[in-house]
Amino acid sequence: MSSSPLRVAVPNKGSLSETAAEYLKEAGYYGRRDLKELIVSDPRNDVEFFYLRPRDIATYVGSGALDVGVTGRDLLIDAGSDAHEVAPLGFAASTFRFAGPLGEFQELADLQGKRVATSYPGLVGGFLAAAGVTVTLVALDGAVESAVHLGVADAVADVVETGTTLRKQGLEIFGPVILQSEAVLIANATTKPGTETLYRRLQGVMVARQYVLMDYDLPSELFEQAAAITPGIESPTVSPLKDPAWLAVRVMVPIGDVNAVMDALYELGARAILVTPIHAARI
Repeated sequence: MSSSPLRVAVPNKGSLSETAAEYLKEAGYYGRRDLKELIVSDPRNDVEFFYLRPRDIATYVGSGALDVGVTGRDLLIDAGSDAHEVAPLGFAASTFRFAGPLGEFQELADLQGKRVATSYPGLVGGFLAAAGVTVTLVALDGAVESAVHLGVADAVADVVETGTTLRKQGLEIFGPVILQSEAVLIANATTKPGTETLYRRLQGVMVARQYVLMDYDLPSELFEQAAAITPGIESPTVSPLKDPAWLAVRVMVPIGDVNAVMDALYELGARAILVTPIHAARI
């Protein structure tokens, strides 16, 4: 046990909140039962959880008030805090791009001297400064798609999914990708005991969500061909069967590839192909 609990910041609402809570629960931590709870103690794991606005988490962690947190990479960069990214967490992916009126902008340099509306002035301002492009940033809270139509800005910088919302406002994407964001685990300069355990547990959840266990029986002379289909994380686990001409193979397979891999193995000659979910893992 550490001298004091690991203090963890968790998003209290928004797109990050629900999945972050699920990850922590699957990692064996005690979560809040009432959405109004702001602080939850988990003495069994020597952790305290603080439920905060996602935008504030990087500031709290960077200042040292809290030890680690779950937030978006975009929010971390935008905050400009002293917190740093420990590892990506594999959910809440988003892409930031520039957009402007149809045919008006072709490349980043075309923004020189223009007004750019965004909800992430720190992130966008830093990107433009690094590219040597000077603009007037118009900071807005929330959706920025209407900023050009209403005359507040010449272009916008925001999260882009399909681009449908932008097209409805008469805008098109241009220039380079500003950022590929996702949920990340962040920490401050002081690595508190328990941080590594938290990361390993969350990593185990990611693996459990991304892979399944596949077992199959196979004529031994076909093993090398089967191993090419199912290489696993390091290599397949192989066990002999009563019939010396056959082998039993166990391997981890990406969950999105399961049916295609099963088809390929069956065509090769594998039989008794079984798939089992992974509930927890350490890789």
